[in-house]
Amino acid sequence: MKKNNFQDYLPFIFLAVVATIGIFIPALPSYADASKYNVGDIAWILVASSLVFLMTPGLSFFYGGMVNRKNVISTMVQSFIATGLISVVWVVVGFSLAFGDSHAGLIGDPSTFFMFNHVGSGAPWSLAPTIPLLLFALFQMKFAIITPALVVGAVAGRIRFTSYVLFMVLFSLLVYAPIAHWTWHPNGILFNLGVLDFAGGTVVHISAGCAALAGALVLKRRKDHLENKELQPANIPFVLLGTGLLWFGWFGFNAGSALGANQLAATAFATTNTATAAAGLSWVFFDVVRGRKPSALGFCIGAVVGLVAITPAAGYVAIPQSIFIGFAAAIVSNMMVHWKSKTSIDDTLDVFPCHGVGGMVGMLLTGIFATKAINSGGNNGWLYGNFELFKHQVLGLLLVVSYSFTVSYGIFKLINLIHPLRVSDDEESLGLDTTQHNESYHPALMTVDDAGALKENELVHQ
Repeated sequence: MKKNNFQDYLPFIFLAVVATIGIFIPALPSYADASKYNVGDIAWILVASSLVFLMTPGLSFFYGGMVNRKNVISTMVQSFIATGLISVVWVVVGFSLAFGDSHAGLIGDPSTFFMFNHVGSGAPWSLAPTIPLLLFALFQMKFAIITPALVVGAVAGRIRFTSYVLFMVLFSLLVYAPIAHWTWHPNGILFNLGVLDFAGGTVVHISAGCAALAGALVLKRRKDHLENKELQPANIPFVLLGTGLLWFGWFGFNAGSALGANQLAATAFATTNTATAAAGLSWVFFDVVRGRKPSALGFCIGAVVGLVAITPAAGYVAIPQSIFIGFAAAIVSNMMVHWKSKTSIDDTLDVFPCHGVGGMVGMLLTGIFATKAINSGGNNGWLYGNFELFKHQVLGLLLVVSYSFTVSYGIFKLINLIHPLRVSDDEESLGLDTTQHNESYHPALMTVDDAGALKENELVHQ
């Protein structure tokens, strides 16, 4: 057992302090005027929140199946631990920063809902008047959980677990919460500009994609990437399982963003499924056109790109247009993945080409295909004679790209000054499952030599 230094105690100390503060937060009675609530809407958003939660373990399987066998567990747990980490951060201050009283449309007041105080006793959110504020906060929490978990795919196989945990916290507070405030708070700067983002094209996918690119650049290339080694995915069935869980959970992600059991939710459900189906097929068929064989991995990646691209548009566009959104996004992301493979950028699982670029395509196409015929609370897009919406979508996209990349790059650099981001060369060679967690996806991958030290089995390279 290694000897701990002071840094090793800090996470436990912080959690202990937060838990102790919670003792002294007064309990307030629940909001009294329950007549405002709609039982059907409450039931649906409870289900939708559960579906969105399911996406994070789904993402863990999706990522875990694509990495090599010595990094399966580390990659999965780096995503999955967000369910615990960000849940606590959101209750303490995250929800306040995203949805608290606005400061100039840039950030929420951290004291508004500190430790979820006044959440149970508060009036419903103005844009979700038929469900309790507490339920709205919990639904939004699931979005906050999965966003930093997405970034894992870009830095898999070379980042220290403790460093990534710190990144998740800082990203949630300094990147996710401000962008959520800009986009979804009635006083947010993007909201007032008229930028449309139904369920998180900017807030979730572009922000995570740009953070992923920043992380890949800061951590630099893996040894295998430098040596141009092509490592096979550890478990394609894991990828299929993860895709299925993501697709299933995404119905809560998008249809739940209608914030009620209504026609808009049904439309978002339909556009989500249609775009995803079109994108999965588009990726596979485009691969065939380029001389490749149709693959399970290709269909899964394409489907996820479709889910990403339809997210900002799901409640603003008609079903026929959603086919084009999925079709186009898959082709653009496929080409971006191919282009990235020719560069020195080591985004391990192509998070930026798929989530970042997929989100950008979705935001731009929302500016083209959005129509008030589908959502009277939205706007007409360029196709319907309103070029202004498209311009606003471009402006919002550029602002989020610039902010997320710059701040995330700074966060990674800051963490590296406090605690090394990257594992040692030996740890990278042995794999993070063993060196970071003392666990192994396949025990046969590690053996013990005569001196009692762990060494890598040749099976790792097969």
